[in-house]
Amino acid sequence: MKVIPMRDLKNTVEVERRCTEENRSVYVTKNGYARLVVMDIEYYERFMRKMHNATAIMEGVGDLERGRVADGDSVISDIRSKYGL
Repeated sequence: MKVIPMRDLKNTVEVERRCTEENRSVYVTKNGYARLVVMDIEYYERFMRKMHNATAIMEGVGDLERGRVADGDSVISDIRSKYGL
């Protein structure tokens, strides 16, 4: 994890270089406390995909725990019947 003070944001070229070359986010502090996170767009998009996938997995686990599941063979059979496949 890279941490920089707020005043270093003035050097945008260096902040951008850190984000892209190190391929991770940069944490920005103000008076010693975390205030901002700066990241390269590609890193952000990868991060958001991972978050989306993790959310979908957790929803699936929740469905399983609540018994909201169906037998795969019967679902496929129903689909084939419905659409004449």
